[in-house]
Amino acid sequence: MQTRLADWIRDTPQGREADAILRKCVHCGFCLATCPTYTLLGDELDSPRGRIYLMKGMLEGAPVTARTRLHLDRCLTCRACETTCPSGVEYGRLVDIGRDLVEEKVGRAPLDALKRWGLRKVLPSRGLFAFLLGLGRLFKPLLPGPVARKVPERRPAGAWPQPRHARRMLVLAGCVQPSIAPSINAAAARVLDRLGISLVEAPRAGCCGAVTFHLNAQDEALGYMRANIDAWWPEVEAGAEAIVITASGCGTTVKEYGHLLRGDPQYAHKAERITNLTRDLSEVIAAERTRLVGLLPPATRRLPPRVAFQSPCTLQHGLRLSGMVEAILRDLGFELTPVPDPHLCCGSAGTYSILQPEISQRLLENKVRALESGNPELIATANIGCLSHIAPAASRPIRHWIEIVDEALTAARTG
Repeated sequence: MQTRLADWIRDTPQGREADAILRKCVHCGFCLATCPTYTLLGDELDSPRGRIYLMKGMLEGAPVTARTRLHLDRCLTCRACETTCPSGVEYGRLVDIGRDLVEEKVGRAPLDALKRWGLRKVLPSRGLFAFLLGLGRLFKPLLPGPVARKVPERRPAGAWPQPRHARRMLVLAGCVQPSIAPSINAAAARVLDRLGISLVEAPRAGCCGAVTFHLNAQDEALGYMRANIDAWWPEVEAGAEAIVITASGCGTTVKEYGHLLRGDPQYAHKAERITNLTRDLSEVIAAERTRLVGLLPPATRRLPPRVAFQSPCTLQHGLRLSGMVEAILRDLGFELTPVPDPHLCCGSAGTYSILQPEISQRLLENKVRALESGNPELIATANIGCLSHIAPAASRPIRHWIEIVDEALTAARTG
């Protein structure tokens, strides 16, 4: 794609990156078939190709209007288009640039701006979110049905093994997961402990920055990233083998710390090291798959239940780890039921379900229908956002995949 960027953006870091991405696009349209919003709405401006045209126009000096903002807001940033694109267009990075510039040029209505500010302040704050969730649980019987269904029940974490192995890895606690499902990281710690790996949390590490970054407060998000690097760095220097992420949405962001902080002379080197150390939990478990299977006696290897695996967009398209969790579960004897159109987003997408509820709800209904079409006994996923979004709408229970692995290993040991 030929570009002639306007003077105001041409020689800036954002302009140079956007120009390089735009030049890769060959207008082929392969992305349209895998874009959830285009599939749902049928408007090319709600497709990656259409949004690229809007962003290109803005970068070349065309007037920027609320219409441009609308179509960029409707993007889920699921990055399914990146998986499909034969030219390697880094659409996710381009849309982050586009949104940042549109926010600056167009602005928002006061109520919309207030809602986004509130999300930026509540979700990344572990303590504030835990307090508000606690209130929601306390008053759940008094809440309207649709609201009450979205308040998750308490999920006890269970025991977390004390560090005792020579191999040591860090794990990101994150912002909302400790309150919604502390059982996830605890289950990961128990499974890895059985494999001779101690999993520890750095107390001062917090939100990965994804929520804030995708709400276009990018400088604020970089602050969260620097804080995490500071929290992890002593452990990294002490020999931590990896930084394990149990939420694929966070993993996609942490893997990009090196890119996002490349212009910061104080953090660029450290951020690149963090990127190189970051592993999705499935990568760690896959590397130990033979030992893991060996922990299950052959008699218990054909395990119920039948599981439908919901592969988050961040796992498939952000981290490019499609099929890895499924292979682990099959090796352990779980029967995976078929899921039609597994590449399509469930509609969670960080804060998307709050900011674009109508589109999100339609995507959710389609996803639940697909997940339950094979009559599974339960649904498994790899991201706390997807889990929280799907749970109220599904007729089957939904768990993080490491929790059902942990339960299988515990049952084998006690049985």
